[in-house]
Amino acid sequence: MRIAVGLDMDGSVDATLERAHELAARGFRSLWSSQIFGPDTLTMLALVGRELPELDLGTAVVPVQPRHPSMLAAQARTVQAAIGGRLSLGVGLSHQMVVEGMWGLDFSRPASYMEEYLKILAPLLRGEAVNVQGERVRAVTLGPLGPRGAEAPSLLVAALGARMLGLAGEVADGTVLWMTGHRTIATHIVPLLSEAAARAGRPAPRVVCSAPVVVSSDVVAARQRVDAALQIYGTLPSYQAMLQREGAESPADVSLIGSPEQVREQLGAYAAAGVTEFSAALVGSREERDATLELLGEEL
Repeated sequence: MRIAVGLDMDGSVDATLERAHELAARGFRSLWSSQIFGPDTLTMLALVGRELPELDLGTAVVPVQPRHPSMLAAQARTVQAAIGGRLSLGVGLSHQMVVEGMWGLDFSRPASYMEEYLKILAPLLRGEAVNVQGERVRAVTLGPLGPRGAEAPSLLVAALGARMLGLAGEVADGTVLWMTGHRTIATHIVPLLSEAAARAGRPAPRVVCSAPVVVSSDVVAARQRVDAALQIYGTLPSYQAMLQREGAESPADVSLIGSPEQVREQLGAYAAAGVTEFSAALVGSREERDATLELLGEEL
C-alpha cells in the first residue's frame, strides 16, 4: 500500500506551494486534494506539478455537477500535459445539501447522472471524440480536447453504494474513498469493485482511501477534535451508511488515532483490506501533525 498525504489548500497560492515543497522534502511522492470551497484544485495541482516534477498528484474529488464533462476533460488533460502525465482525476457526486442548496442544481437520481457523465468523460479523457445524447448530459465533439499528445489521466470515481461501485469498476480505474472503515472496504468496497472490473475485462482496480490520521498521546482529546472538525460528515446520508456498515458512531471511529504503534497497526488493517494507496488527512495541533508526518514518512 502506497502512503500519500492530503494537500491542504486553505490559504494563499504561495502557502499551498510551500506546503507541497515541505511534504516533498519529507519524502512524500503522492499528494491528494479535494475541491470544496477554496481554490480551484486542478489549477493548483498544475502549479504544484510544474514546481515539483517528482510528485504524483490527484483530486479527491472534483464534484461533477458544476462542470460539463467536456470542460472537465479539457481541463484535466491540460493539467496532465502540464505536469508530465502524473495526474489522477478523482470525481464524485457531492451531496444534496451542496448541489441543490448551494449550487441550485438538480440532485435527483445521482447514480444515473454519473453513469451518463462517465459515458462522456471517460472517452474524452482518452482523447476520443464523442456523440452522447443522454437524458440529462449530452456532448458532441469533433476531436480530442486539451493539448495535443496529452495522455489520459487515471480516472477514479468516488463510490460507496453498489451501483456506483459497479460504475467505478466497469468504466474507471478504481475508486477514491473518504470516511470509510477498513472492515467496510474489505467486505463491501473491494469485492463489488473488483467483480465489476473483472466483468468488464479491466485490470485490478485502484482503491485510494483517505482518512484522518492523528499521532497523539492523548487519544480522547484527539478523538474529540476529529469529531468536532468533521461532524458534518456524520450527517450526510452516504457517509452515515458507511459508518453504520462499519459499526461506527462518528468520524473518529473511522480515523487512525493513537500512538505511532497504534497508527501503524491501523495502517496495516487498511492495507490488508485491499487499499492500494492511503492518503492521510492531517488533523490536530502542529505537534501532532509533525508526529503524524514523521510516522508516515517511516512507512514510505
